[in-house]
Amino acid sequence: MTRPRVVLLHGSVTNAALSWGSQAALADRFELVVPNRPGFPPNPPVDRVDFDDDARWLEGILQPGDHLVGHSYGGVIALLAAPRLPLASLTLIEPPAFGVARGDPAVERWLEVAAGLPRGSVRAYLEAFLPHVGARFPLPRPLPPDLQQGAEAFYSERRPDEAEIPLAPLPYPVLVVTGDNEPAFEAVADVLCARLGAERLVLRGAGHAVQGAPGFNQALEEFIARRSSSAARATGT
Repeated sequence: MTRPRVVLLHGSVTNAALSWGSQAALADRFELVVPNRPGFPPNPPVDRVDFDDDARWLEGILQPGDHLVGHSYGGVIALLAAPRLPLASLTLIEPPAFGVARGDPAVERWLEVAAGLPRGSVRAYLEAFLPHVGARFPLPRPLPPDLQQGAEAFYSERRPDEAEIPLAPLPYPVLVVTGDNEPAFEAVADVLCARLGAERLVLRGAGHAVQGAPGFNQALEEFIARRSSSAARATGT
């Protein structure tokens, strides 16, 4: 029996290997596809990371019937490409698609603070940004090469709140997962659920990296299995 193909799209700073280690346990039930976005190791560096460019790149990776999981900036990329993707399901983990919730007080506060973070160096900016996004962990000194390159890619990113997200129901199920760690992400998730008709899940305990929270793997597996069963019944297969 063919295992469902699940594509795990990482966010900022950390590449695929560092982002999705907790999902290795799913490999016996799914075919896991874990690509590294352009600019992230082992890919060569790029001058600028742009969600529009990455959305086009993503289209070339996906196959019909894939289950796509996008974390953080990867979730923004997934949302931009979503209307053109032949997916079986889409799972979004705290995407910073703040443009969909402009005017919300929590979102406006988050953006105001983010705009004032120091940008004197890649490390200084990263050290200030991680607590702001809810990823509180100490940075080694010096940064390992993979993390240094990821930090430099992050430093060059186009701001995710500039993304113009299409807000219309998609022809496949969507799950939005947050960690109840930062109100701005919760506000974005509320809008996405309302406009896309998505399911909502809150898993606490891992900050912004909700894929590491207790129960995430089980919830993802159940979502995919439930939706796969529904599709099979609908087609009579």
